Amino acid sequence: MDTLDLAASAHEISERAPDGSLDRAAAGSVAVTCATARDLEQARAALEKVQPDEVRVAALDLFDRLSPAL
Repeated sequence: MDTLDLAASAHEISERAPDGSLDRAAAGSVAVTCATARDLEQARAALEKVQPDEVRVAALDLFDRLSPAL
């Protein structure tokens, strides 16, 4: 899976999540980050800087579930 595939998967999750939910914020963060990253390592590094903390943790969890082992 490349970054654009992961972005598409995260976008689908974001669209299904309730407005204002942690799941929607996390999936949106993963979608945007992966759509703009060169590779999965760069995407993960960018997600490690997401604020607030609860969105970062949820985004990294989703990223790890969707992406192959780095």
